[in-house]
Amino acid sequence: MSTSIKKNFIYSSLLTTANYIFPLLTFPYVTRILGVSNLGVCSYVDSIVNYFILFALLGVNIVGIRTIAENKNSRQKLTEVFSSLLSFNLITTVLMTLILIAGTLLIQKLAPYREFLLIGVFKIISTTLLAEWFYKGLEDFKYITIRTMVVKMIYVIAIFLFVKTENDAIIYYTLTMLMIAVNSVFNIVHTRNYAKYSLREVHFAPYWKPMFIYGFYFFITSMYTSFNITYLGWTCSNEEVGYYTTATKLYFIIIALFTAFTGVMMPRMSSLLTEGKFSEFKVYISKSQNLLITFAVPIVLFIILNAPQIVLIIAGEGYEGAILPTRIITPLIVIIGLEQILILQTLNPLKKDKEIIINSTIGAIVGFSLNLLLVSELKSIGSAIAWLTSEIVILISSQYWVTKYYSIEFPFKKILISILYNLPLLAVLLLMNNILQWNIWVAIIVMGLLTFTYTLALQLYLKNEFVVALWQKINRKNG
Repeated sequence: MSTSIKKNFIYSSLLTTANYIFPLLTFPYVTRILGVSNLGVCSYVDSIVNYFILFALLGVNIVGIRTIAENKNSRQKLTEVFSSLLSFNLITTVLMTLILIAGTLLIQKLAPYREFLLIGVFKIISTTLLAEWFYKGLEDFKYITIRTMVVKMIYVIAIFLFVKTENDAIIYYTLTMLMIAVNSVFNIVHTRNYAKYSLREVHFAPYWKPMFIYGFYFFITSMYTSFNITYLGWTCSNEEVGYYTTATKLYFIIIALFTAFTGVMMPRMSSLLTEGKFSEFKVYISKSQNLLITFAVPIVLFIILNAPQIVLIIAGEGYEGAILPTRIITPLIVIIGLEQILILQTLNPLKKDKEIIINSTIGAIVGFSLNLLLVSELKSIGSAIAWLTSEIVILISSQYWVTKYYSIEFPFKKILISILYNLPLLAVLLLMNNILQWNIWVAIIVMGLLTFTYTLALQLYLKNEFVVALWQKINRKNG
């Protein structure tokens, strides 16, 4: 891995993880103050708002990163791309904002959430102005990391200062929206260092088709991700939404680390293909698989085994309904990690848009069908099963296209070897789990440290390139 990629990975890891770690600092507090029902209300409303954000942004997060990466050496071209894509999104944002306001006022079932939804309008606008795709395309991860860390720290402090009772759910949701708004202001101002927004440079023709294609992709993707929460809240109770949200919390933090790596690699992979370096492209794919499998397998084993203790620590009493959904969702760390390699690092840079759409359509059909079949009876457990099954189907479909076109095989052997190497760890964790039942904090800390130490020692023994390089760098600094 080159020096610039390592630096960007570190910054992007801090950035993406901060988006989940800082809320996690407040999550145990918020779950205990607001309770499972109010937490479910916030999650349900946010899932609705996120649908409107989905249509407001369309495919800018893919098209923007890819196009900015291809033109990052020309300020004139950056100005044209930035002005065109942002203008496109502003038009769709105004449209989505008006529809959300109308729906909030006219649909009776949404009446209890009206105040929350109107606050969500500002989240739609702020997310559009955030333009994170611009900085990821430039690979300027240092700036957005520093900015995000500062704003997140302020957010955490504000939560503890202003959210005091179960009636403060509206304050909690407002603070979450304001965090995005502050970030968007910093971003828009900072873009002047790279490009100038100009209506004269707006050209929709080169972008509207891929924007709608990837917008459709994100929409059908949502049918097996965020749709779960919306449908669960619509058909069941706020409590079930609270259980499901709690179950996904730890997953999102872990996958954020690999998503950070994928965000760094995507513009780099596009550049390699532009330069015709396909052999180097395949080497990076292999390294990405190794990095994911090395760390994801022991983490999955750890979370599945200790789900009851983890849920109790994160959410407190009253969230026992989140334990089984947590165990069902956790394998997605490996599954979606592999998907990101196949789709975002392989099919997307190779501009296989049709194949990506086919993948997501299959997943959407499976996810939507399973939600209809399972959620009314199994509730949050049914939502978790629907999501897991959809992602497995998408992984199979994605691997089919990658193998067909580029002879990049699924890493069965790597996964099997990793599982075999971690069987001793699993045996020890099972033993420790029984011994340390008297204190969940001690159990989690001891077993967490054991998992980390075993994984580090194993990878050093196996001479894992990434781990050895990182270990040597740490030793040089300490020496």
